[in-house]
Amino acid sequence: MFIRKIVTAGAVAAVLAMSPARAQTELKLATDSGAKGSPSGDALDRWAALVAEGTNGEVKVDVFYQNELGSQAEVFDLLVAGDIDMMINWPITAYDERPGVLFTPYMVTSWEEAFEAYKPGGWVNEMLVGIYDDLGLKFFGPWPEGFNGIASRNKYAMTPEEASSLKIRVPAMFPMAESVQALGYQTATIDWSEVFTAIQTGVVDGDGANIIYWDYEYFRDVLDYYNQTKMQFITGVIAMNSGSWDSLPEEHQAVVREAALTVMQEAFDQAQERDQYYIEQAKAAGMEYIEPSDEQLAEMARKVREKVWPLMEKRIGSEIMDTIRANAGEL
Repeated sequence: MFIRKIVTAGAVAAVLAMSPARAQTELKLATDSGAKGSPSGDALDRWAALVAEGTNGEVKVDVFYQNELGSQAEVFDLLVAGDIDMMINWPITAYDERPGVLFTPYMVTSWEEAFEAYKPGGWVNEMLVGIYDDLGLKFFGPWPEGFNGIASRNKYAMTPEEASSLKIRVPAMFPMAESVQALGYQTATIDWSEVFTAIQTGVVDGDGANIIYWDYEYFRDVLDYYNQTKMQFITGVIAMNSGSWDSLPEEHQAVVREAALTVMQEAFDQAQERDQYYIEQAKAAGMEYIEPSDEQLAEMARKVREKVWPLMEKRIGSEIMDTIRANAGEL
């Protein structure tokens, strides 16, 4: 865990109060995953409120929740194009596969390693700053959630042989499909908005990308098991279109940045407790929660690293993978 000094809204507002009046700026803030009232939806509201307060109302932030502006890919397109100004999103790798570094399987293996890697100044954080800059995006930091797993209907798998009979939904983000396939599952790429129907109708047998919150909150009526495989430490990204950022005066940039860092810090403080809460909620709702042993997880990690990391080196470059190998958690 870490501590950062945050510029207070009151201090910035005092400076603004002495500045000449200017026309109100309107910014669009969106997410690709999370309805109003969800943890990510609340984070959007928090960021918007801090910006409005810190700029003394000179910047108004309009908030858009999941599916209000389109699919995951469509909303990310809007951010890159500057039609959306700010986002907390789960990166799409269609433009550049390097943001897939966030989904490197078994890159970190504990909450402590994750916090150190993803916090400002951490080795993963530092890689992402440059990658996002190349996309024309201002990277503020992660919005951490926790380790993901394989949620399934009717049966679950602990071996590649058992997994081979299950088809699992994955999002269109490299190397999500490759990671699930390395454990022996079949995969199908399906947009978030269509996952419930796909599981309900038997197109797929489950979901293989998310922390338990998402599978409990959205799909608990059609899922029976959650296998905590811990392939990826799942985190959203708090970012802004670089053109939108450059259009703001420096004092407004300071407010937007510090508000984003506050939202990030709060997510770090709350993520592990919130994840455990939803584990208990899922159990109470009748979902069986499977927690592999340390030995089982280490075996999974060895298999997946062996198959997926060389693919990543070919597609995102040896420099990034050398950094990952030098810093990844030991098995």
